[in-house]
Amino acid sequence: MSTQQSLLAQQKTKQSNAVYLDEYKKGLWAPAAQDTASFVVERKQQIGKVLKQSLPVQLLIDSNEQVMLAQQIALRDSNFIRYTVDKRNGRKPLLSQIFGVYPARPGDLRKDMVYLPGSVARVEMYNFAYNLSSVAIVDVFALKVLSVNHYPQSQPDLPAALVKLAVQIAVNAPEVEKALGFKPSADQPVMSSTKTALNRTRCERSQHLCVAPTFVQGKRALWAIVDVTDQRLVGLRWTNVGEDAPSIVVTEKKLQNENIADCYCEQVNKLNRDGWKMDYVLTSSDGLMISGVQFNGRDVMHSAKLVDWHVSYSNTDGFGYSDAVGCPIFSQSAVVATEPPQIFELVEADTTAGFVLEQKYYSELWPGPCNYSYAQRFLFYKDGRFRVTCASIGRGCGNDGTYRPVMRIVMAGEQQRFSEWQQNGWVPWKKERWQLQQPTTNYAPDGSQYKIERKDQTGYLIEPGKGQFGDGGRGDKAFVYVTKNHPEKDEGETDLITIGPCCNTDFRQGPEKFIDKVPENIYDTKLVIWYVPQMKNDDAPGKQYCWAETYLENGVYKVKAYPCFAGPLFKPIQPK
Repeated sequence: MSTQQSLLAQQKTKQSNAVYLDEYKKGLWAPAAQDTASFVVERKQQIGKVLKQSLPVQLLIDSNEQVMLAQQIALRDSNFIRYTVDKRNGRKPLLSQIFGVYPARPGDLRKDMVYLPGSVARVEMYNFAYNLSSVAIVDVFALKVLSVNHYPQSQPDLPAALVKLAVQIAVNAPEVEKALGFKPSADQPVMSSTKTALNRTRCERSQHLCVAPTFVQGKRALWAIVDVTDQRLVGLRWTNVGEDAPSIVVTEKKLQNENIADCYCEQVNKLNRDGWKMDYVLTSSDGLMISGVQFNGRDVMHSAKLVDWHVSYSNTDGFGYSDAVGCPIFSQSAVVATEPPQIFELVEADTTAGFVLEQKYYSELWPGPCNYSYAQRFLFYKDGRFRVTCASIGRGCGNDGTYRPVMRIVMAGEQQRFSEWQQNGWVPWKKERWQLQQPTTNYAPDGSQYKIERKDQTGYLIEPGKGQFGDGGRGDKAFVYVTKNHPEKDEGETDLITIGPCCNTDFRQGPEKFIDKVPENIYDTKLVIWYVPQMKNDDAPGKQYCWAETYLENGVYKVKAYPCFAGPLFKPIQPK
């Protein structure tokens, strides 16, 4: 059966199986077809010119002189450009491209950096050959690079030119036109810049840079999965998105974005309440970060933030989105903060037990199909307990989605020990490792699964979600990773790009990259806890979860949301 016949059959039967193009039917590395589309030919010509340069890096062209200067400074740094040639193969050029230059924010900067206000920029470069991202923090006044970090198997957000290319490939593909029944226009697809994956293609596990311009058609959405590295469409996929209704504008976005950026992204805010003290700031792509957390004058937590959202819509086809949340402007986030952080009372059993620090994020047309909304909640109790949580508020791009947020938590203390409960006692972890919460998991009598303590035996018990917290959560099913904290390497201390692919169903969610091939000792040292819960959405009446929908009431459309909160509770260890 030809590709077009397959697409037509899919349309008639309304099955939700993936469709792969002829190029990949014979195998993953089949030769590419001849390119005739002018926009693809133009891209290949650009690449050819870049590879002939002494430094094979495509610049981000911008009328802002500071943006151009920041790139020039970064490209003079030998560490930043160390992967632009293959040193093992006659120094052959490897294609790299500057994807973004942004004003550096507090979340991007180490505390030991010295700079003048407004002088620092963040430069992001992608290496297509190694699927590697390089990030430089540049002082444009002092004309020097302050730091460089390289992230293997990671991808920054795409520049506008590559998003435009992906859309051109999608809307001009005959397979897309056949599947939709009409030729779409360039302004129809949504989520065009959000990174994706697709099994049995080069996009599998995000090995290539791939995005999915998505076309909503009634109760379904057609994903046009584009391999930007190879400049071609590699597959189509239908998902069910539920009943559609007119989109509701959730906020006066244009009026609020600049205020949010000025007040919560550009400056660090302080909070002092119920014995708790902390700083909080909106990052570019790691959500709301809290830091310097103390309770009754004692250090509790160095920092906590939300690094990624991985959204998978198939366990077999391996496709979905890798999202980030953060500031509404000059941001790498796919879903942004359109409201300021909120602080409100935490009430349990008609008693004020503490307070909540909450941040919500929205796609512009939420809760319409293929639009997303997320939330972070930090719960602080008067008795010293605290909980780090997040939620999908729906609706997303399908009713068969699994959400896997990546939280990064660093407790205070120089010499830390991490233990898990096994049957009748605590067993310490001596080396970096990960573990999955399962139905057979053992819990301590108080419900805790883990314990982190300092050498003086002060610390916290860690209780994962099992559906017991009264917020609608149905259990976390969480992957937990513990890695050695290397502040000098910056393994997540500052703002991270997307560190994991969207659609892995196993432990490969991103934090495993910080576990060395020979796992390091984690006993009596600084630690990082990575917490990755798994929440499966549901749109069945009476069972909605990670879902949102519009309904008509008294002639007006309203929104009903069914959030799925997940996250661990930290309980102070009582003195013996």
